[in-house]
Amino acid sequence: MKHRFYVLAFLLICTLLVNCARRGSPSGGQKDEIPPVLIKAIPEVMKTNFNSERIRLYFDEYIVLKNLRKQLIISPPLDPAQYLISPQSGASKFIQIDLDSLSVNTTYTFNFGQSIVDNNEGNPYAYFKYVFSTGDYIDSLSVQGTLRDAISRKADNFVSVMLYAIDSTFTDSIIYQKPPTYFTNTLDSLIVFDIENVKAGQYLLVAQKDISNNYVFDQKVDKIGFYPQIITVPSEMSYDLTLFQEETNFSFGRAFQAGKNRVGFGFEGNPNGIQINLDTKLGRDAQFTQSLDREKDSIYFWYKNIKQDSLQFTLTKDTLSQSYTHRVMSVEADSLSVEASHSRSIDLEDVFSIKTSTPISSVNKGLFSLVNKDSVQVDFETRLINPHELQIQFELLPNDAYKIQALPNAFVDFYDATHDTLQYFLKTKSRVDYGNIRLRINNIPSSPFFIDIMDDKEIIERTQYITEPRGQYSFMNLPPKKYFVRVRIDENSNGVWDSGNFLLKEQAEAVYHFPALLDVRANWELQETFTLK
Repeated sequence: MKHRFYVLAFLLICTLLVNCARRGSPSGGQKDEIPPVLIKAIPEVMKTNFNSERIRLYFDEYIVLKNLRKQLIISPPLDPAQYLISPQSGASKFIQIDLDSLSVNTTYTFNFGQSIVDNNEGNPYAYFKYVFSTGDYIDSLSVQGTLRDAISRKADNFVSVMLYAIDSTFTDSIIYQKPPTYFTNTLDSLIVFDIENVKAGQYLLVAQKDISNNYVFDQKVDKIGFYPQIITVPSEMSYDLTLFQEETNFSFGRAFQAGKNRVGFGFEGNPNGIQINLDTKLGRDAQFTQSLDREKDSIYFWYKNIKQDSLQFTLTKDTLSQSYTHRVMSVEADSLSVEASHSRSIDLEDVFSIKTSTPISSVNKGLFSLVNKDSVQVDFETRLINPHELQIQFELLPNDAYKIQALPNAFVDFYDATHDTLQYFLKTKSRVDYGNIRLRINNIPSSPFFIDIMDDKEIIERTQYITEPRGQYSFMNLPPKKYFVRVRIDENSNGVWDSGNFLLKEQAEAVYHFPALLDVRANWELQETFTLK
């Protein structure tokens, strides 16, 4: 019995030893969600009479700098030549800032946003700020407010908000030339702003979507918003800023050979009212016309029966004029091509059109025909919307089919070219395949206004321009999907919605958004009340 007991004990001990010796797969434990911690700063945070050329920030673990250029906010702004931050790449337990040429008696703030993250899990040390002053005290005042977009439902992220001190060097054009006195950024998630460590005084308050991140306003690409009066700090106010895209100031661009008998002229801004005058003496047979490019900022001068090697032009718009001497070059000739606005199906509220690559010079309605599915002739009108677009206007009925035919010479282009026989076959849906919106608007303004029906990306699909208010506004035969509704006020009654202008101190005209996304379903009608607040 004793022998058997010893054998069993020996076997049990061996089994335990084998199990202990086996390699197991580690469970991994809990994921590290603790951000890095600053353990020391040299010089210390909130240092006054700062005169160091180097700052070191030490952390309790290895960190990396992520998207530093986009996340870092330095206020007042420093030129990139005035500082160097390392490490540029790789992990380190400290951040080093080398400085040069700081201003006297100035409070500086380095806000790292969410750029400081631990090396293992990427946990951010969010919105850490290193603040110091080259003077005797830290400026402690602040300016707060909110942002919105003049036309869109949501404000942009990464909006810069700036204060410009009102002093002997201040001019209205300072935003185009110099960085601000104080600066913050909403980064990637906020529509509120808070400019901290500001000195008492008077300031211009400006916000901009600074595309180039250069602290100056570029009208061509940046959105801008501004408070209409000079603000005084300290203040208990919360400032609301609305950002808008200015209409680019008009200017003429270069001339270029766009086709064998076509000269193009580039421009910036609104092209309405541009006139092209040919100063070169021409023969009796010379003919020319002009048209705008549908996609590019260019206007074209089309010509024929002109043999000169060099052409003299003067372009005018309002009070501006620009002279050109253009040497004619040998390039490929333009040819007529045709594109239809619809194929196979068309919605009941749409209009069918034919678009051409070259300008249309004449239309012969008698060479068009339009019949429905019963081969019955349908009344229609032809309308030239612009030199490149011809509309065929007729009443679209539900559950019908149409055949549009254009025989050769139904329209002729500027170069006397025509098309082959064109045939288009279109079908319409039943009214039960669409939905309707009937809208009542409260607090309607005395000015004319636009009602926009937009898709979920805020692209306008229907719009009405209202000059005489009425009880209800109907949008019929909408394809089933979700829509936003917007009202734009035409405050100056000029027939368009106008954006603002900083130098003219004009804010964008008012815009109101219906709060809900409307779900329009087939064979369904929504009745909504929109109160403009």
